[in-house]
Amino acid sequence: MTGALIGVCLLFVVAAATLAVLCREPVRQAVALAALGLGLALLFTVLQAPDVALSQLAVGTALTPLLILLTVRKVRRRPADARDHGDRE
Repeated sequence: MTGALIGVCLLFVVAAATLAVLCREPVRQAVALAALGLGLALLFTVLQAPDVALSQLAVGTALTPLLILLTVRKVRRRPADARDHGDRE
C-alpha cells in the first residue's frame, strides 16, 4: 500500500513540475508551484519525514508562490505609476 501511495505522489510531483515549467504566465506558474509544493509535502509525509513536510508546506506551498504573485503585481503596476508621474510634470 505504501509503495502505491509513493508512486501516486511521485506522479503528481512530476506532473506539477512539468506544468510549472511549461506555463508561460507567472500567475499560473505560481499556482503550479504551489501544487508542486503540496505534492512534495504529501510525499515527505508518506516517507515519514513530517518535519520536512511541514517546512515544505510552509515555504514551498505558501511563501514562495505568494512572493512570486506579489512580485508580479508590483512589476505589472510599476510602468503605470511611472507613466502617471511623467504626466504630472
